[in-house]
Amino acid sequence: MQVLENGGIVAYPTETYYGLAVDPENIKAVAALYRLKCREPEKALSYLIPDEKTLFQHISAFPAAYKTLSAAFWPGPLTLIFYGTENCRLPFKSDDKSLAFRISSHPIAHKLCCLWGGAITASSANISGNPALSSAEEVKKQWGGKIDYVLDGGKTQGENPSTIVRCNDNGIEILRSGAVTEQEIRNVLPASYTICKSQ
Repeated sequence: MQVLENGGIVAYPTETYYGLAVDPENIKAVAALYRLKCREPEKALSYLIPDEKTLFQHISAFPAAYKTLSAAFWPGPLTLIFYGTENCRLPFKSDDKSLAFRISSHPIAHKLCCLWGGAITASSANISGNPALSSAEEVKKQWGGKIDYVLDGGKTQGENPSTIVRCNDNGIEILRSGAVTEQEIRNVLPASYTICKSQ
């Protein structure tokens, strides 16, 4: 926890790939994360949270479809797009104030969130545009001493990223296909919901 408190970057395993955690309310730490990953500033970050109680501290609404999806797939590899409250202190997508959250099913990632007591960044532990990394060895090889601490949880699943979903006026939009399939989403939502994939 001291690394995060001091504005450092921690690599950790998730149920998909390794991620990079910083304190998202620390502006300098977030800027350091963007520089490290060579990430374009217009691309928003996603977050892991320990529980839904933490989620409600940051979002303005919890759509009914999300209640169904979170009950079915959280903890797990499903990222949901919400909209922040007026006083939300997490970095968000500036054009629509959207925020991406999930609760991880990986015991190390989840414990890290719980010990931190709030949201941590869930950016993948790779240079933007490069393949995601599925082991602590890969993380260390790519970054050397540029990451302050690596939590070694062994090799992760490393096949698919989390699925990213957004609720809109017409139903559900799958922004990124991943570990939770479109069919699995259809199986838990009422037939009246329209489900489409982002072009």
